[in-house]
Amino acid sequence: MLRVQVVHGPNLNMLGLREPNIYGRQTLATIEASLVAEANALGVALDCFQSNSEGALVDCIQAAFGQKDGILINPGAYTHTSVALRDAIAAVGIPTVEVHLSNIHKREAFRHHSYIAAVAVGQICGFGADSYRLGLHALVKHLQDLQPIPAGS
Repeated sequence: MLRVQVVHGPNLNMLGLREPNIYGRQTLATIEASLVAEANALGVALDCFQSNSEGALVDCIQAAFGQKDGILINPGAYTHTSVALRDAIAAVGIPTVEVHLSNIHKREAFRHHSYIAAVAVGQICGFGADSYRLGLHALVKHLQDLQPIPAGS
């Protein structure tokens, strides 16, 4: 069974209240419940973590080393500012997919750059809560493609 760590960055605990015209009306709890159901259907064990603290997010990523097969991350505003998160992802070497609710490339210029993108398998943005679901599917497919083909197949 594949094991995936979901990491939610700052202010995502305010989903449903925070700028619903940009981020939608779903709460983080609703998004996580849907994501867990999707993971169960895929046969994936999922753990979710959210923090507004950069250090706690780095700790979560580091704790995934040797424990998780993949990371699905919405780094929030740290996408555009955190070399520490980028370096943590690079250090653990766990395949990571970056997701965003909004299309960061259609927003303010400072949001166009992601420190995470260079160390991620890929980035999915602009599909609201579905970005998480699409990201999970992409990550699972990537992880399955990495698994060795059994001898004699």
